[in-house]
Amino acid sequence: MSKTDVLNGCRTGIPLEEARRIAAAIVEKLRPFCERIEVAGSIRRERKLVNDVDIVAIPQELCLSMLTETIKGLGDLAMDGLKIKRFRYEDVSVDVYLATRYSWATLLLIRTGSAENNRRLCGSAKLKGWTLKANGEGLLNEAGMRIAGDIELSIYNALGLPYQRPQDREVTWR
Repeated sequence: MSKTDVLNGCRTGIPLEEARRIAAAIVEKLRPFCERIEVAGSIRRERKLVNDVDIVAIPQELCLSMLTETIKGLGDLAMDGLKIKRFRYEDVSVDVYLATRYSWATLLLIRTGSAENNRRLCGSAKLKGWTLKANGEGLLNEAGMRIAGDIELSIYNALGLPYQRPQDREVTWR
């Protein structure tokens, strides 16, 4: 790429390999404080150009404050919420979504995207009278009881849809 676009002070349109390098560096620094951590978003979908870095992590018990301090040391913390930490690293916007064992798979699915795939999944749930909760609660039936969400595949199966690998979730469903 001959030119880097700038939006709100952050780089956009980063080549996938560079985005993977940045994400790997962040994951390496955060891993000691996490029970589980994985790169999500357009990197997981293997888009050729990536606008930001999305990471889903389950903090180790009693390590949330150390995780937050480590994130603060990586870049300017723009959001310091209970479920999301947003900062800039090497002029790239980074979102770290904090999950639990219960919310892990659903949060990873939703934060991997694509937006169109998420709309398709939510629309399929709505047609059944169900709700797919973006906060990680899972797929809830009409009574509000969780019926899927322990693994990504369980949500596709409950909705009667074929499972899609992350790199196949970029398709526009119109």
